[in-house]
Amino acid sequence: MKTRNRCVLGLLCFVTSYVFFSQGSLSAQKYIDLAHWFNLIGAVFLCSFNEVFPKKNKLHAVAAVLTGIGVVAHIALCTIDFVMWSFGDDVIGRNALREQISNTPLILYPFVIIGPSMLFIGLAAHALNFIKTNPISALMVLLGGPFVGLSYFIWNNGYLMLASCVVFATGLALVLYRNEIQIIRNGKLE
Repeated sequence: MKTRNRCVLGLLCFVTSYVFFSQGSLSAQKYIDLAHWFNLIGAVFLCSFNEVFPKKNKLHAVAAVLTGIGVVAHIALCTIDFVMWSFGDDVIGRNALREQISNTPLILYPFVIIGPSMLFIGLAAHALNFIKTNPISALMVLLGGPFVGLSYFIWNNGYLMLASCVVFATGLALVLYRNEIQIIRNGKLE
């Protein structure tokens, strides 16, 4: 599979996971936790953005490291959430695990709070390379990522979280296909 196709598949899976997340209670998913499966697969494929962008500067190197850390953290977070989901109707057991994780900073911060946001920061850093040539697309990524986190952690609004993820992913897709879009624009202008 071509690298850009892996990137697109990652974006599609990632946005699909946020469609599920925006619906609220994930415990309603009886047989399989589709939300976290799509999120896990999407995050792994999003690592392909490290390969597809030109490796021309230090910002790319930093973005690649942050993206990689974010992917690892997403894998860990999805694993934690799979375990949470496995409790089903056992609210007491799920709350005990949630409390244990909250009381374990070496799990809470790198794999729940800070780590997963590194994926958004890393991809935003990649997009920052295109702020001069594709400012709208880059700004969509730079603004969409933080709003995913804000809408989840601060505002607890699933629909705003989904909309932010769509803006973020659309910006990445536009940066990914920037050359093809430019060719189409030039063809229509002539």
